[in-house]
Amino acid sequence: MAAVSPINADRVAEQRRHLPDEPGVYLFRDVKGRVVYVGKAKSIRKRVASHFSSPTRYGSRALRDEVDHIEYLVVHTEAEALLAEQNFIRQYKPRFNIRLRDDKSYPYIAVSLDEDYPRVYFTRERHRRDRAYFGPYSSAKRVRNTLDLLGKIFQFRSCEGAEPGRHSGSPCLDYHIKRCGAPCVGYVSKEQYREGIDGVMAFLSGRFKQIERDLERRMYFFAGEQDFEQAALERNRLQAVKALLERQRVATEGAGTFDAVAVAVEGMEANGQVFQVRDDVLSDRQSFYLDNEGEQAPGRVAEEFLLQYYASSLSIPALIVVGPELAADSDPDLLGQMLSERRGAKVEVRVAERGAKARILELAGRNARLALDQEKLRAERKRQQRVEGLSGLQAALELDVLPVRVECFDISHIGGTHTSASMVVFEGATPKKSDYRRFRVRDVDPGDDYGAMSEVLTRRYQQWEKQSQRSPHDADRDASFAALPNVIVIDGGKGQLAAGVAPLQGFRDRGVAVVSLAKRIEEVFRPGMTDPVVLPHDTPELQLLQRIRDEAHRFAITHHRIRRDKAMTESIMDDLPGIGPTRKRALLKRFGSPDGVLTATREELESVPGVPAKVARDLYAHLNRTGR
Repeated sequence: MAAVSPINADRVAEQRRHLPDEPGVYLFRDVKGRVVYVGKAKSIRKRVASHFSSPTRYGSRALRDEVDHIEYLVVHTEAEALLAEQNFIRQYKPRFNIRLRDDKSYPYIAVSLDEDYPRVYFTRERHRRDRAYFGPYSSAKRVRNTLDLLGKIFQFRSCEGAEPGRHSGSPCLDYHIKRCGAPCVGYVSKEQYREGIDGVMAFLSGRFKQIERDLERRMYFFAGEQDFEQAALERNRLQAVKALLERQRVATEGAGTFDAVAVAVEGMEANGQVFQVRDDVLSDRQSFYLDNEGEQAPGRVAEEFLLQYYASSLSIPALIVVGPELAADSDPDLLGQMLSERRGAKVEVRVAERGAKARILELAGRNARLALDQEKLRAERKRQQRVEGLSGLQAALELDVLPVRVECFDISHIGGTHTSASMVVFEGATPKKSDYRRFRVRDVDPGDDYGAMSEVLTRRYQQWEKQSQRSPHDADRDASFAALPNVIVIDGGKGQLAAGVAPLQGFRDRGVAVVSLAKRIEEVFRPGMTDPVVLPHDTPELQLLQRIRDEAHRFAITHHRIRRDKAMTESIMDDLPGIGPTRKRALLKRFGSPDGVLTATREELESVPGVPAKVARDLYAHLNRTGR
């Protein structure tokens, strides 16, 4: 990374001299005005100075060299500074602050409490107020395993929709394998079903002792009523719960309920672990990989991870156990105050020193280090595979240089309509999605794949001629089209390759290799060569070419579907009786696409908000009358 210019360094130094010696928040911005780091401090002036005097403790030298100017906000207390810092981090998402990878896609378990017979299901959203959510969880596989286990114990329904059951009026397979009580045919009452859902929510909330007491009470109640079949069912549930909890009972009696939070840090990589202990039982373990581009110290990483995790967590325990590294760079009492406001009750953030809590924390820290080591091994393995793929491709195609930039083109259409093309780019054997481009094929006959490929490649070379002449500082310059590829891959056989040779002659004169990859037996064709290059299927170079080709196909298909759906929306949807723009939007929102509208049942159409029942019935009759 280029060092900051002397002019910028002088300006930053001048700004530092005028920073206040008061608590607050500071923002580092780069030359483009983007916020690259947000921090808080008891003294803004002293903490900012530490970034430049001790970059290894308070951030990397790369961060220091990015700073073009500094902004700050003075507050009255450290608590206000902590809150303001988190708000700024959420707003700007600075690259040098700690970030949970893919933090918007973590899974949750939802319970549809708004339904008479609630469902328990996997989800990645949590915006509905009438649903109870549990999470976030770091592993989708473990969430599904948990749902499978809960289904065996509490026997809730797996069918979709607000009402249980199916049109046949008979219970499904889940009832016969004792995975559902069949509320759809009245085999279990609403009250009995709700008791099972209460058990699910108690389990997910960590109230394990309550579950054991409730199941034992119900077992004895049904035995006393001489309902031995139901008593046996409650006994089996109780045994299953006890067996599960015994396997997970790692804390000593009286350890209670708490979270142990530990981190492991190495350079720009970090891992955070949350061990959730509920009623002396290790109920769950969450593992999160963190981006630490600022190379922050472990205590700072632990603080930011803790605040980000509990910002999205749906339950905060009364006690959170942390390591001494957090206390070195933060105030546990201050963190406790902030989390107490979110929880609505007191939260204590405590440094564990001895006993059961310290042992659980040590276990969390060990797992964080192991996870980080495993991630490094995976990253190194992927890097080695990329190097082998590029080296093998260079040898197979007899290239003078390593094929760092590879572009692949694919054509997509159905029956010659809405013909689209894609250009995907791999740099260093990894996708560079910012350089992907799409083309609408305009000047060829429907179904003419060779003509379509020739048009698209002609436009690609013309764009290179146009964009490469522009200055890199030109706002209208397209960096993807301005780049000179090492290899161009055409999806297809000899015909597609022949269609691309003439349009790309200018590239070939500059040393760009042009090949095509045929799908039948994965043959690689080159211009002027009669025999194809046949690469063994287990070689990294062929696997790299297949990945690039498959990505181009996916990207082209996606664009084609968008154009097709839009055309369907503008034609078929506009012809429907009683459907104007507002009702069209309501139908598409409900069914997702025109295809979904056309295949919907009358009951489904009548349930769409904003579409009157009579209009829905007329619409259903119209669709079925026309045979669509």
